[in-house]
Amino acid sequence: MISIKDKREARLKRKKRVRKKIKGTPERPRLTVFKTARHIYAQIIDDSSGKTLVAASTTSKDFKSKTKGISGNTKGAILVGETVAKKGRKKRIKKVVFDRNGFLYHGRVKALADKARENGLEF
Repeated sequence: MISIKDKREARLKRKKRVRKKIKGTPERPRLTVFKTARHIYAQIIDDSSGKTLVAASTTSKDFKSKTKGISGNTKGAILVGETVAKKGRKKRIKKVVFDRNGFLYHGRVKALADKARENGLEF
């Protein structure tokens, strides 16, 4: 049986391997996703200056009323993807580089990415 520690280490190895190739620039910042069993987080980051330009998560105050009971599932991921894309568009961010952070591109991560694309982000 695979332990949680082994799964985490495998994800971190994938993350390291992917992050060697992906860099966020001012013209094309990085959209990164992080998920736990209960929540999902998304940030648009400019790596050259080391600043977070936009952030959205199921734990933020905006979502307290919307995410009653749906924060850790695909519906919560869809709301976060929609929000991060809308906030990004307000800051005139159109193109991003997608960083799945070592997570498989499936389920909640895919739902967030698809909704962000539908709401105007290109990656």
